[in-house]
Amino acid sequence: MAERTELVEHGQLFIGGEFTDPLGTEVIEVISPHTEQVIGRVPHASEGDVDRAVAAARRAFDEGPWPRMGLDERIAVITRIKDAFAVRHEEFARLISAQNGTPYSSSVMVQALAAMMVWDSAITVARDFPYEERRDGVLGPLLVRREPVGVVAAVVPWNVPQFTAAAKLAPALLAGCTAVLKVSPETPLDAYVLAEIAEEAGLPPGVLSILPADREVSEYLVGHRDVDKVSFTGSVAAGRRVMEVASRNLTRVTLELGGKSAAIILPDADLEAAVAGIVPFAWMINGQACVAQTRILAPNSRYDEMAEAFAAAAGALRVGDPMDPTTELGPLVARRQQQRSLDYIRLGQEEGAKILTGGNRPAAQERGWYVEPTLFGSVDNSMRIAREEIFGPVICLIPYEDEDEAVRIADDSPYGLSGSVWTADTERGIDVARRVRTGTYSVNTFSLDMLGPFGGYKNSGLGREFGPEGYGEFFEHKMIHLPAGYREA
Repeated sequence: MAERTELVEHGQLFIGGEFTDPLGTEVIEVISPHTEQVIGRVPHASEGDVDRAVAAARRAFDEGPWPRMGLDERIAVITRIKDAFAVRHEEFARLISAQNGTPYSSSVMVQALAAMMVWDSAITVARDFPYEERRDGVLGPLLVRREPVGVVAAVVPWNVPQFTAAAKLAPALLAGCTAVLKVSPETPLDAYVLAEIAEEAGLPPGVLSILPADREVSEYLVGHRDVDKVSFTGSVAAGRRVMEVASRNLTRVTLELGGKSAAIILPDADLEAAVAGIVPFAWMINGQACVAQTRILAPNSRYDEMAEAFAAAAGALRVGDPMDPTTELGPLVARRQQQRSLDYIRLGQEEGAKILTGGNRPAAQERGWYVEPTLFGSVDNSMRIAREEIFGPVICLIPYEDEDEAVRIADDSPYGLSGSVWTADTERGIDVARRVRTGTYSVNTFSLDMLGPFGGYKNSGLGREFGPEGYGEFFEHKMIHLPAGYREA
């Protein structure tokens, strides 16, 4: 695939369901992490633009048809959005890879088709959700209703922009909410494709706005008095700030934050299968994934063997232009992310860890924000490289003595988002999965199923996305007391 060189420019914002001129003149320049050249320009939304978008969403929720439609009518619109993703998935993949460096070879699935699956799974959940139920109360019969929460502020990051947008918009819109999507300044270009799809799908006026902007405007949005619910994906520090700002209005929040997930390899595991299963999800999206298996726990009895196998696999990853279909690891999204990874590599060496492979900028890449796939051995779980989320291609191989110690190490983290266990005994793996305190877990695989709840323990977040649990985050609960002896006609 040829390197993307054309400049993509947009002069308007998508507010209230239509493209309109911004109030300000500030512009976001999108920089290619491969060439370090400008590949796009879009307007930078202002606080005034936020006011316009929230006002449109408020009117659409309070007075418009969307919350008052039948579920089947809303599903018909969302199905058109989902179907459009299928048609334009390669376009999404190319745009996102050009902006954040995800190798196109994985971007088609991870960035595009996975987002389509989120929209599709949300439809499945919505069809079977209990919107209203009868209960026998202590004092008489009850009617319990779930009603849409209102105006949703959805704030998404740059690493999986369409996947995280779908995780928020699909359930919110199906529930009957209206939404303002705030996208990252690193990856605003694909958001315009989503806006075109939403417009063509027939969303009523005001139901959806999409605003590219920085953190200051994000803070203004989540603190807006007319926002009823904030759904945020990002760093722990940013999540704390979102929660603080939203709390001023007692706005409900869902936070999907960071991770430092552990892949436990038990002594009886098939090493070839474990390496093949873990490596793609340790270095996924160039190490820029909250669910990445960034701590690999290996038994002392097989540590040297496993260190050699993982170092060989990591060292063999093909690094280069993300648009080249043979590339397996591309550049990091920004120079700051490259420097962050290099700083942690230096810190890991100072802490006494040993580089088994990588550790530098790739010699073959004269430009671009690249870091070699790096594996540290001889890592103690107390080291900063084992405790802090690096968000780059830097992985720790940590030894353990027995299963109890492996579980203790996995749990000895401020995070609890994901994890996996690898063993010849699936039942034993399930027992380990039950013990580790983390929101999602896999046995002899790595998966993120959109029909189940996704979210984290501890600093990895609040609330859940996906499945009926995630769908339920976009509803208020209402209890209606009925007179004693009432029976439905």
